[in-house]
Amino acid sequence: MNEQETIVKLKKLGFDDWFAAHCAQMPAGAGSIARVSAVDRGTVLIMNGAAELPAELAGRFRFAAASAADLPCVGDWALVQYHHRETKAVIHGILPRRTFLRRKTAGRDVDPQMIAANIDTAFIVLSCHYDFNLHRLDRYLVMAGDGGIEPVLVLTKTDLVTPEELEKTVAAIRQAGITARILPLSNATLAGMAGFRKFLIPGRTYCLLGSSGVGKTTLINRLLGREAFATRATSATGHGTHATSRRQLIVLEQGALLVDTPGMRELGMLGAGAALDDSFGEIRGLSRACRFADCRHAGEPGCAVRTAIERGELAADRYESYAKLKKEAEHHEMSLVEKRRKDKAFGNFLKTAKKQLRKK
Repeated sequence: MNEQETIVKLKKLGFDDWFAAHCAQMPAGAGSIARVSAVDRGTVLIMNGAAELPAELAGRFRFAAASAADLPCVGDWALVQYHHRETKAVIHGILPRRTFLRRKTAGRDVDPQMIAANIDTAFIVLSCHYDFNLHRLDRYLVMAGDGGIEPVLVLTKTDLVTPEELEKTVAAIRQAGITARILPLSNATLAGMAGFRKFLIPGRTYCLLGSSGVGKTTLINRLLGREAFATRATSATGHGTHATSRRQLIVLEQGALLVDTPGMRELGMLGAGAALDDSFGEIRGLSRACRFADCRHAGEPGCAVRTAIERGELAADRYESYAKLKKEAEHHEMSLVEKRRKDKAFGNFLKTAKKQLRKK
């Protein structure tokens, strides 16, 4: 396969002028370009336009990574070298990420965890019949905004609600100040599926975000036209259980690329201050009218935010969601800064100890 054929195949996987410009800045002999299609417990698969094959990380690359967030994730463009007649590959680095999805690592750890990279549009999938939660939607919107990704809301299981109930759900989203595009559909009746398909553009990369059981895996099967991925039993409430076990990049027949992600119980905010303010733009606008520039909206005199709530111009739930996310993001960010300070201090201690041992 000559260079021109390679470029054509890579473009079908989402490679464009932005990545080509960054690729040109890489040192000569840095390796070929391939896209990371799956990561599961340290196992990495890549696509090069001709095939999908396993890849391992070069030792130097792995040890040079400051954290797990610097290692390849689904959607990354990797610099690789092929071996064993191009049936295996070694990853020596990754290109800069244009966009990303990340969260705080689940549990007590405050390190960032990369979910996917180089996503053009995030489909935030919500069931309008069961487990619809505006506060959780806020988290997904902030996550998308933090990584510079356009969000689109997909309301599934519309066949299980009346048109009036669907209208109320859409109205609740709009009343919360959320302006993202909304695509209602049913995996069962296929209502709205044609419109969803038209939204998918060849060479663009999309991802599905949502809780377990909202219909992400079934939606992928409908797009593929076959039961390619297993789904588990659906309860009487219409709430299925999640079947996806790893993040993976899927090439659809019409040429669009789609990243499926497992349902995430924890969506910890980390370093999302600017995205948080953008997602809650109406609160940011009100804050500019507060008497004090550093107003925390916690009872200070002349607070425009509290005044708007009292007048009914801003929903109290909306502000509570904002305040909770902001407090969480600031706490995790401070914890991460403190962790890095301690890690640096410990590293300096080890260097000093080694120097003293050499002197002896």
